[in-house]
Amino acid sequence: MFEVVIGLEVHAQLNTKTKLFCSCATSFGAKPNTNVCPTCLGLPGALPVINKEAVQKAIQLGTAIKSKINQTSVFNRKNYFYPDLPSGYQISQFEVAVVDLGELVIDFPDGRSKTIGITRAHLENDAGKNIHDRDSSKVDLNRAGTPLLEIVSEPDMRSSEEAILYLKKLHSIVRYLEISDANMQEGSFRCDVNISIRPKGDTKLYTRCEIKNMNSFKFIEKAIRFEVARHIEAWEDGVHSSEIVQETRLYDEATGETRSMRGKEDAAEYRYFPDPDLLPLIISDEMLEEYSNIPELPDEKKARYVEDFGMKEYDASLLTSSLDMARFFEEMMSAKINAKNATTWLSVELKARLKEGVTLNNSPVNAKKLAQLVQNIEKGTISGKAAKEILDYLMENDVEIEEVIDTLGLKQVSDDGAILKIIDEILANNTAKVDEYRSGKEKLFGFFVGQTMKASKGSANPAKVNELLKQRLA
Repeated sequence: MFEVVIGLEVHAQLNTKTKLFCSCATSFGAKPNTNVCPTCLGLPGALPVINKEAVQKAIQLGTAIKSKINQTSVFNRKNYFYPDLPSGYQISQFEVAVVDLGELVIDFPDGRSKTIGITRAHLENDAGKNIHDRDSSKVDLNRAGTPLLEIVSEPDMRSSEEAILYLKKLHSIVRYLEISDANMQEGSFRCDVNISIRPKGDTKLYTRCEIKNMNSFKFIEKAIRFEVARHIEAWEDGVHSSEIVQETRLYDEATGETRSMRGKEDAAEYRYFPDPDLLPLIISDEMLEEYSNIPELPDEKKARYVEDFGMKEYDASLLTSSLDMARFFEEMMSAKINAKNATTWLSVELKARLKEGVTLNNSPVNAKKLAQLVQNIEKGTISGKAAKEILDYLMENDVEIEEVIDTLGLKQVSDDGAILKIIDEILANNTAKVDEYRSGKEKLFGFFVGQTMKASKGSANPAKVNELLKQRLA
């Protein structure tokens, strides 16, 4: 039996207006090689200057993960050559990072939780982007110099499930803090996965492999499973030491396999040394106090939902899993509707109707309109079944709810007289079943409810139907 050992290095691209050491814009999608200057191109004589906003965002993340914030940290040069790294070195933090020793609690579906240690989070500038087109390769340096916060975990995760729970929790925190858009498709939240295995009960760390630049939860999970199986097979075949070497690997989405990319360097091979162009980063007491003021995070928000709305922890976890979901829910609740109804219509009904590429932010039905729909259900104006039909209509048509109710003729009948008229006719046509019910066959009650709803074409208020039927059948 083997134990899996996983550590993650997450690169979160900070959403500052300008790059880490120069005033070039960080906007995504600009024409290639237009957001560049002598500093981010690494030209001789150009001097870097630290971006204060990036420091603020690093402190906010450190506060959120209960880290030590080092008020004095150092920038180092990490020397290696790639076509998209114009200076030939990366400016990073090696000796002392701005954020040190934190933790993140992951929650399992069955109610268990586990604390994952975070070694550090350090600031560094990103490289550019290589573009491979058939027989030629091009380099876009717009991204070169963009500020990254690299968040390095302890090797505390023991399965792909734990790794994904950690990544999703960290992704959520970064979004709640609004320090990054964390758009995985655009590469602003990506991950390097370090994996090794060891015999169960062993405490030694064996040779690890790193899977580089993963930006999809689904593919990260698949890559971990493949790599773990590869390590186990090599160990069981007795070729672990020759086949499992310290290296960087890539995940092939088409084949579902990892493949070797290059040998994995140790820190010494990067020849780190303090950057001579940058003074130590000093964070004053005033800056620390100001930047440590952070918004409500997922765990705190979840606890508040349980307390304020009396909801189950599962529902609260679902609603706080993303900032967009929490904001949508809170805007709905400003309409003073029932929290359970709001949760169901948001997390089940609306989410199920969002087509690929459509999010809560650009949903055809916004929070205000969905809350109005729930209000109409709670007032008895429409039934739950009718509300689903109305929501389908609203997903395709930008109209007011009242107009849809009238257009589709879905207004619920709650008038006692109108419903009693239908009930009396049903009972008169089914005297034998009425006698059976009154003699003790109470299961027939559902028959009478169904017949009444059918006769009203679904417009009768179900609660009223039940109440009035009980009176008539008594």
